[in-house]
Amino acid sequence: VQLQASGGGLVQAGGSLRLSCAASGRTFRTSAWFRQAPGKEREFVATWRTGEANYADSVKGRFTVSRDNAKNTVYLHMNSLKPEDTAVYYCACAASRVILSAVSRPDMYDYWGQGTQVTVSS
Repeated sequence: VQLQASGGGLVQAGGSLRLSCAASGRTFRTSAWFRQAPGKEREFVATWRTGEANYADSVKGRFTVSRDNAKNTVYLHMNSLKPEDTAVYYCACAASRVILSAVSRPDMYDYWGQGTQVTVSS
């Protein structure tokens, strides 16, 4: 099983990026995005659970998570980016449907991608 994250880059504040996480080897019932800024702990960003999306308060209304089942790929569409969104973004997947109260816990996920850097300049 492999998760390949891509799509990061440098963007000005207010801009947009789309991250992709392509899974190979199996399908997953729960996919998520986390991020980690320098000197900070890894934090939950968004999750997609068999048709249901949930977001951290810090990104609600700006980020959208979606999934293309045919490509076994999860996307994170990021709009109205802010400098505080700067971080390494990781995709994570779980074989099971993670319960809503636990989606923000990194230990609930079985597989992780390698991370992709997102830098937002002011």
